[in-house]
Amino acid sequence: MSVKIRLARGGAKKRPYYRIVVADIRMPRDGRYIERVGSYNPLLPRDHEDRVSLDKERIIDWLSKGAKPTDRVARFLDEAGILKREPRNNPQKAKPKKEPEPKEEAVAEEAKAEEAPAEEAPAEEAPAEEAKAEEAPADKEDK
Repeated sequence: MSVKIRLARGGAKKRPYYRIVVADIRMPRDGRYIERVGSYNPLLPRDHEDRVSLDKERIIDWLSKGAKPTDRVARFLDEAGILKREPRNNPQKAKPKKEPEPKEEAVAEEAKAEEAPAEEAPAEEAPAEEAKAEEAPADKEDK
């Protein structure tokens, strides 16, 4: 059985509160868990003592049994001195992605593309209108 130490969300809408739990990886995020080992209240200031509370003895016990913490929980454990978390380094993150095409130019190009076929269409219809105009007076003359 694979076990994770992770956050389970609680609290009201727009008022999050998290339980730090030991759970089977197959269970849903807020579903059944094996044991509650702490809590996290993100609404409290960073320096408040009740922002993160951990049951250190139980967490150490679960880590020795092979439980893997999620990245966020590993950060809490690193701050508490329980587990050493290696900082992640993604040098590609700061690099800009492919230059997006400016929206104004794209709109202008689409407008030009729509105008070109529109100009050709009336030119094709014009001879047909002239032919009808020529036929109409001929009908009047026949009467």
